[in-house]
Amino acid sequence: MTKTLVPLFLLLSQFLTGVHSTAQPTLKSAYKDYFPVGVAVAPRNLTGPEAELIVQQFNSVTPENAMKMGPIHPEENRYYWQDADAIVDFAQKNGLKVRGHTLCWHSQTPRWFFTDANGQQVSREVLLARLRQHITDVVTRYKGKIYAWDVVNEAVPDGGESIYRNSKFYEIIGEDYIEKAFEYAHAADPAAKLFYNDYNTENKVKRDKIFQIVKKLKEKGVPIHGVGLQGHWALDEPSEQELEESIRKFADLGLDVQITELDVSVYPKEHEARPKKPTDDGVLTEEMIRKQTAQYKMIFDTFRKHKGAITGVTFWNVSDKATWLDNFPVRGRKDYPLLFDQNYQPKPAFWQVVKF
Repeated sequence: MTKTLVPLFLLLSQFLTGVHSTAQPTLKSAYKDYFPVGVAVAPRNLTGPEAELIVQQFNSVTPENAMKMGPIHPEENRYYWQDADAIVDFAQKNGLKVRGHTLCWHSQTPRWFFTDANGQQVSREVLLARLRQHITDVVTRYKGKIYAWDVVNEAVPDGGESIYRNSKFYEIIGEDYIEKAFEYAHAADPAAKLFYNDYNTENKVKRDKIFQIVKKLKEKGVPIHGVGLQGHWALDEPSEQELEESIRKFADLGLDVQITELDVSVYPKEHEARPKKPTDDGVLTEEMIRKQTAQYKMIFDTFRKHKGAITGVTFWNVSDKATWLDNFPVRGRKDYPLLFDQNYQPKPAFWQVVKF
């Protein structure tokens, strides 16, 4: 009996003094001196093993869909708060920061926003009033609980000569709908950090268009505090140079830079939806894992290099069990873009991210 007790006692002493601590690094602990690490969530993620993984690994959450204009404001005089409330309540209960997403976006905007009772397109004045009411109601409800908002999302087209996407907001209001949205959000919560958010920000042509817009907003005194680089990337893009140029370009304007929707597809990047082909078998190979691990390492090496400029990194979905890339760009093709596998276990890329 004595022979058994002595080793147990020694083990207990060593555990209490930290001599043989086996605590594994987490994303939030590894980057505690760099930036918050967040994740996009839906109400289904707030219970069970996914909830445990969120609390263990992350210190920030973003509603994936629950705060977009369509889901939260489906009819003019009706809001659907339940899903957004659940996410904010979960965050507060577990001491997590919250990024709001998104107050003004051309997609997932309900049809009523742009039409009157007769189905006719509304005037500039009516649409501005609706936009102001929507932003005021949503931001006010979560005032003090959300530290940052993606105010305007994806207002720049991928191609063509135009700086502005020809959305209904642009068509009816004009380019100043962007500055109005920021002004409305700032009035509703002066303490919140306000971001312009977009994808393909590493593409030089699109990056320069976004730069022109945010620089103009800054020069006019519009309350914009940062730019969100979505970070929907792949094995073959962006390059280290492209990523660095994007970070530097916006940081040099005195703006915070956040990576707002990070994932790394195991397939070559495609920007347009297409039908599934026989070759789209959705099988994860060792080569895909190797390339994804290397890409994640490069990405986070670059993030750490720009400590101070980058004030947050958010992954888009919790694990490979279910991600938006399972259906885009190829409907029904399985993707594996995150740091945790379908069983919520860390992948090789995870260890390259947290051990440096």
